[in-house]
Amino acid sequence: MAEVILMPRLSDTMTEGVVAAWHKKVGDTVKKGDLLAEIETDKATMELESYQDGILLHIGTPRGGKLQVNDLLAIFGKAGEDISALIAKNTNGAAVSTPTPVPTETAATPTTTSTTNNMDLAVMEEVVLMPRLSDTMTEGVIAGWHKKVGDKVTKGEVLADIETDKATMELESYKDGILLYQGAQAGEKILVNQLLCIIGQPGLDIDSIVKSIKAPTSAPATEAPKAAPAAAVAVASKSAPSSTSTQVVNDGRIFASPLAKKIAKDKGIDLKYVKGSGEHGRITRTDLENYTPATSTAAGKTNTTRSNFVGQVSFVDTPVSQMRKTIARRLSESLFTAPHFYLTMKINMDATIAARAVVNETAPVKISFNDFIVKAVALSLKQHPKVNSSWLGDVIRENHHVNIGIAVAVDEGLLVPVLRYADGLSLDEISVSVKEFAKKAKDKKLQPSDWEGSTFTISNLGMFGIDSFTAIINPPDACILAVGGIAQEPVVKNGQIVPGNVMNVTLSCDHRVVDGATGSAFLQTLKANLEEPIRMFV
Repeated sequence: MAEVILMPRLSDTMTEGVVAAWHKKVGDTVKKGDLLAEIETDKATMELESYQDGILLHIGTPRGGKLQVNDLLAIFGKAGEDISALIAKNTNGAAVSTPTPVPTETAATPTTTSTTNNMDLAVMEEVVLMPRLSDTMTEGVIAGWHKKVGDKVTKGEVLADIETDKATMELESYKDGILLYQGAQAGEKILVNQLLCIIGQPGLDIDSIVKSIKAPTSAPATEAPKAAPAAAVAVASKSAPSSTSTQVVNDGRIFASPLAKKIAKDKGIDLKYVKGSGEHGRITRTDLENYTPATSTAAGKTNTTRSNFVGQVSFVDTPVSQMRKTIARRLSESLFTAPHFYLTMKINMDATIAARAVVNETAPVKISFNDFIVKAVALSLKQHPKVNSSWLGDVIRENHHVNIGIAVAVDEGLLVPVLRYADGLSLDEISVSVKEFAKKAKDKKLQPSDWEGSTFTISNLGMFGIDSFTAIINPPDACILAVGGIAQEPVVKNGQIVPGNVMNVTLSCDHRVVDGATGSAFLQTLKANLEEPIRMFV
C-alpha cells in the first residue's frame, strides 16, 4: 500500500522547507537509509533519508520548491499503484504538475506530465533554478557569470555570482556537464525558483525545456528592456534640437569598469548619460575620454543688470538594490508592527576610558570603546533575560544564550552580523570578531549563518559624531541599543561640578515583550558595568 511522506519539522523554529535537491527521481527504487533529498530549513540545509523501502511514485514539489511543514513531500509504494486519491487528499484536491506513477519498475521516467503540457522539473537534472540563498530572498541579480555557454562545468566549480538582498554569493555547480543555456545575462534579475541555467550534454533539446518552463508571454520580456532604451535614444536624437540637454541612455542598472567609474567620479560625469561601447553596453575608459556633454544656452539677450547664470534641473535615479529592498521591508514591518518605546540614559565613561588605556598597554589587539560596550551589554543581558527575548507571535522566547547583532553600515544599507555567545568572549575575542565581521560585510562576503540568530542588537553611531538617536528593533529581537558618542559635559562629583566624559544610550523596546521597568533595570546594570568596568572581570 502506498505511503505518504510529509515535510518533516527539521528544526525547532522551522515552518517551511525548500527542496534544495532531489537525490531520487520518480520511478527510482529507494531503500531504507538512502539519501532522498536535501531540505533547506530556516537554519541549515539538511539531508533527508528514506525510512522505508519502495518505489518513489510522486514528489510534492520540484527542486527549489517550497513546502510548509506537514505538506505532501513524497509518496512511496509499488510500481503501477494508483495514488491519485492520496494526492488529492493531501493537496486539497488541487491540480499537481508532478508525474503520474510509472506502470512498471522498468518503465522509463516520463519527461512530461499527464495533467499539463509542461515538463516535470523534478526529473530534469539538467535544469538549475535560482536557489533561495537567504531566508528573506525572493529574487537574485546575476552579478557575473564565471562560465559561458559551451563551457565545460565540473561539480564544485563556481558558476556565477548572485547578488541577493544581503550579500553577493558564489553559486557552485552541483554536477558535471556542459553549460548549454543561461536564463539571464549579467545584471539581470531572476525570481527564486525561475530558470537560471541548463547543464547537460550536447544534443539536449534546450528549446523544448525553455519553452516548457517559461510562459509564452515571458519570452520577449527579457528582450524589451534591452531594446527600449536604444530605441528611445534614437527617437530622441532625431527629434530633439541640438540645444537640448544630454539624453539618458542607461535607464536602470549601469555597467562600467572600476576605472571608468573612478574617472566619471573625478570628472563629475553622470554615467547614465554615457553610451557604453563594451560588451552588453559596459562603459569603458575610452567612452569617458570621448564623452562631451551637451550644453543648454540661454535664449535672448544677456541682461547686464542680472546674472546670466542659467540653472538646469538635474538628478540621479538609483535603482533600489536587493539589500535595500529587504531592509526597507523588514524595518517597516518592525516599526509599524512592534509597539516601540524608548528609554534614554547618560553613562559616565571616565572609568571605562581609564580601563581601556590600561588594557591596550598589553592587549594583543587594540580594544575599542565599542568592544567594552558589547562586553557590558552581554553580561547585563545574562542578568536580565527578559530583555534578551524574542517575539515569535504565539510565544515569547526567553533566550538563555546571548547572541548580539552588531549593526554594520555598508554602501547598500545596513547588515547585522551576529556575535555568538558574546557573554563568554574576552575583549580580545570580541575585538577580533567585530573587525572581521565589518570587513566581510563591506566586501559582501557574509554568509547566511553570519547574520542569523541574534537575540539583541547594538547600533553604535558614536564614531560618526552622533550624540544620541533612536534605532528600529531588528525582529524578532525585543530590543536594540542605540549608542551615541562620548562627549565632555559638566557632571557632579562629591558635590562639585567637574568635567566628565558622558555617553548617551537609548534602548528601543518592543512593548509586547519588555515593560518600562524591565528595560530600566537592564540600563541600570549596563550603567554600573561601564562606570565600574572592574565588575566585568570578576
